[in-house]
Amino acid sequence: MQKKINGALFRKMILNGAKLLDANKEHVDSLNVFPVPDGDTGTNMSLTMFSAAKEVSACSSNSMADLCSAFAKGALKGARGNSGVISSQIVKGITDVFARHDEITVKILAEGLNKGTQIAYKAVTKPKEGTILSVVRAMSEYADANKNKRVDIDVFFSDVIKAGEEMLKRTPEMLPILKQAGVVDAGGRGLLIIMEGWLAVLKGEEDVALAFDDNVAVDEDKYSEKSHFDYNDLGEITFAYCTEFFIINLHKKTTEADIDRFREKLMAIGDCVLVIGDLNMVKVHVHSNQPGVVLTYALELGELDRLKIENMLEQNRQLIGTKKEEVKPYGLVTVCAGEGLSNIFKDLLVDNIIEGGQTMNPSADDIAKACDKINAKDIFVFPNNKNIILAAEQAKALSKRKLHIIPTCNIPQGLSAVLAFNPEDTVSNNETNMNEAMNYVRAGQVTYAVRSTQIDNFDLQEGDIIGIDSKNIVAKGDSVRKVTEALVESMMTDDTCNITLYFGNNVTEEQAAKVAGELAEKYTMCDVDYHFGGQPLYYYIVSLE
Repeated sequence: MQKKINGALFRKMILNGAKLLDANKEHVDSLNVFPVPDGDTGTNMSLTMFSAAKEVSACSSNSMADLCSAFAKGALKGARGNSGVISSQIVKGITDVFARHDEITVKILAEGLNKGTQIAYKAVTKPKEGTILSVVRAMSEYADANKNKRVDIDVFFSDVIKAGEEMLKRTPEMLPILKQAGVVDAGGRGLLIIMEGWLAVLKGEEDVALAFDDNVAVDEDKYSEKSHFDYNDLGEITFAYCTEFFIINLHKKTTEADIDRFREKLMAIGDCVLVIGDLNMVKVHVHSNQPGVVLTYALELGELDRLKIENMLEQNRQLIGTKKEEVKPYGLVTVCAGEGLSNIFKDLLVDNIIEGGQTMNPSADDIAKACDKINAKDIFVFPNNKNIILAAEQAKALSKRKLHIIPTCNIPQGLSAVLAFNPEDTVSNNETNMNEAMNYVRAGQVTYAVRSTQIDNFDLQEGDIIGIDSKNIVAKGDSVRKVTEALVESMMTDDTCNITLYFGNNVTEEQAAKVAGELAEKYTMCDVDYHFGGQPLYYYIVSLE
């Protein structure tokens, strides 16, 4: 039986949670509601936790503060996809609390779960219940309601996980799309697997085999809504000095209002301002040209701890080498998979292309590093995938550049937005024009079902060819050509004048030419074109304008 958690034990818990999730990531992937080959919630969360575990392993200290700092940093740097980024925010909240204590009791554990829940919800501008958020909230609420019970922490944590499991079973009733697919929420399952890894260490059983009962009765009613999140936009401007520290032992006269005024002062002299915490401890991060002034302001609140000041000008010199290069006003970074699509973006003068997309979402750190390689003040980023947008937003806190995320959800939107870019125009006008341009195009995809299921009024068998518009499966069959033509027909409108096909690496040019020719004969009022995309998994990416 465990009464408390010390640093050495918490280290083992972190590593075992990552290990258990890695061992079960394929099961979590299988819970994604859309039966396409990009069901990678488990993979994204596993890579996020692997990055966190790597940072923790490199931490030479077993102090709770140092371990929490490494855990939070690694999770943020490795955050991939929506599920990974939200998980990193849960970690951030838990570690914010744990870092203030040498040992973790039942009450501190409850406080950490509560803080993790708060930060995770704040990271999402439109929180949707029936997701990982609901699961962490259920655990937090149970922990808070029962934190005064005289039980050992392993028994308490086991009951907390059970509360999460009960909520997970309810997610199909909260999100009809889950019930339609016959599964529980994938992100919620991933979070509970991590927690099971933590619990195993508390019980002295680091190796554990999990059995899952995650299937539910399939809802026959058509339901087209796809769960999505909108996330907060945190801007950043590159200044000379990156200053980070904690304010501890705050003066007795310091109030929450003083902390708010401190944050406002920093925003007046710098950017990328982060001031989080309470009257017990405040974490500060700011980019400014006046680090001395920052520290003077902070000393008015309390003592300074773990101070770090980095010269970003020197870092930038090292990045671009000794040659004096003229700084470009703008840079463009896009995400895509496929040689043909990469070449098309290069022809449109995109500066850096990150290989990724379905099944291989780049992390926030990957995106930040790609942006930092461009010697430009402002960088426009085109994620081209809904599941990469949040990681791109998180990259703002890691990059030395000022990032502007254009929330493109697919390749056609990305190409349309890039074409609208004007290097002679302002940042604001470019953002407006590119966001408008991406909405002028309708996108569809032709792929195959990776499992048998019932969704969108289709009874799918594994291997069926399926056509998907921006929201739903609209066609199925055993012929790529016929499904592609059916997809285009379902997407056609009276004002459509251009049809473009980007064929993947499993389609020949002759096959693409035949499909394009038949579409041109059928839709004589439209210009029909086709290009080699080379993308994996998707036979065609279809664009209608």
